[in-house]
Amino acid sequence: MRYPVAAPDLSGNELEYVTECLSSSWISSNGRFIEEFENRVADFVGTRFAIATCNGTAALHIALLALGLKPGDEVIVPTLTYVATANAVTYCGARPVFADVDPRTWNLDPDSVRRLISPKTRGILPVHLYGLPCDMEPILDAARQHGLWVVEDAAEALGATYADRPVGSFGEVATFSFFGNKIVTTGEGGMVVTNDPELAERLRLLRGQGMDPKRRYWHPLVGYNYRMTNIAAAIGTAQMERIADLLAARKRVASWYREELADCPGVVFQTVQPPARSAFWMVGVVLESPLGRDAVMAELAAEGIETRPFFYPVHHFPMYGGCRSDQGCPMASDLAYRGICLPTASYLQRKDVACIAQAFRRAVAKQPRPHRSAVRKGEVTPCPS
Repeated sequence: MRYPVAAPDLSGNELEYVTECLSSSWISSNGRFIEEFENRVADFVGTRFAIATCNGTAALHIALLALGLKPGDEVIVPTLTYVATANAVTYCGARPVFADVDPRTWNLDPDSVRRLISPKTRGILPVHLYGLPCDMEPILDAARQHGLWVVEDAAEALGATYADRPVGSFGEVATFSFFGNKIVTTGEGGMVVTNDPELAERLRLLRGQGMDPKRRYWHPLVGYNYRMTNIAAAIGTAQMERIADLLAARKRVASWYREELADCPGVVFQTVQPPARSAFWMVGVVLESPLGRDAVMAELAAEGIETRPFFYPVHHFPMYGGCRSDQGCPMASDLAYRGICLPTASYLQRKDVACIAQAFRRAVAKQPRPHRSAVRKGEVTPCPS
């Protein structure tokens, strides 16, 4: 049997709702499902407004534009993230500044954020990596102290909570992704959420080519064609009807992995502790050494088990090599080359997880166990993937 690293669960009303779109001819960026999907997400996250977009990167872009980000500004982002987080800052002509991460949670380190704040800093962009919320209280404290805004990149974390509040409800705005591998998917898609009515109005303008909703074909500003289609929103609506079940299934899968690999030597899971509750979008593990990571992935691939490496630290990319970072971000640089994401889907059964875990154990056992001094933090040689 082949196990993809991620796959959507489309066993609800997706086909029925998409068929309705096709039958009614409402297939573009108008139709009943767009507003319904937006309302369902806003209600779930606990915000007043939700603005659907064509993808998560577009959501980030207009969120930053709506907040007035401009050339010469800086935004602090974690370097251990998907490149879109930094790219959206760059689209605005601003500069990302790369913070390090906590070695246990793999999320943005608040102390690293504080070290990087400068007179040019306009905001902080925490990423809830792999579904686990960042430690938001000290991040919000730093923002308040220095007069900065916070944009939550919650692309991977719909359904996660921090201090019993849903992620996406902490910053001035937050963004989500509904790519095909997310817990809730629309194929491609994104969402911006906010409680600010003026921001919501500006976000809708930016999303729809800047056209005034009260004066058709009048454009008071330069906007973008970032609208979601009614077909995509129909899929998302069907997915949101089942979000409680989808989240519960991910939690079960994550717990099975932790049980199956609890005594696997040299393997560490992402630390989840109160007040954070993970959505468990992706189950990741960190190996003792980067030297065997790719060999383990190759062994699993030979058995039909797809995995993926952790994200490369964004400050390692050529286009971001000149940006400021926190002392080279040694924690992120270490984790990135030791991390593996295992197959995570809501439809996996206990026997599937056991099969994957057994194959993983065999692959790890074949790798040499280095002396710990060889892999001290900050002394990792990057391994190509």
